[in-house]
Amino acid sequence: MPFIQTEMIRLNQTFATTEEAITAAGTVLQDAGCVTPEYVEAMHERQAIANVYIGNHVAIPHGTEAAKSAVQKTGISFLQVPDGVDFGGQTAKLVIGIAGVNDEHLELLSQIAILCSDEENVERLVQAKTKEEILALFMEEVA
Repeated sequence: MPFIQTEMIRLNQTFATTEEAITAAGTVLQDAGCVTPEYVEAMHERQAIANVYIGNHVAIPHGTEAAKSAVQKTGISFLQVPDGVDFGGQTAKLVIGIAGVNDEHLELLSQIAILCSDEENVERLVQAKTKEEILALFMEEVA
């Protein structure tokens, strides 16, 4: 998965609200040059339309279809939230922001869903102590 890099991984994050978590995920994407500020706004719009929590303590914030033009390059932001953050009544311990050029976001969603469908993988990601551990698990699972 070439779209996740160590500089886009944040360990031991704490957020009081869903909005804070989505903003943080979007800001990492923005700082990496993947998206414009409009995309971060569209990530909040997406959450307002439908909860981006997918189960197994994982939320995948992403923008709306209308925000596709705000994506400059495909990327993933990875936020580890050991104490969890509320996403519509569910607790997310991993907040994985995605932005994809063209239809690459569908491939990202698919790969993340496969990785995170295994509760053991999610627990390993939540417990990881280094960014390299997280990267290695992504590479191992999607290779």
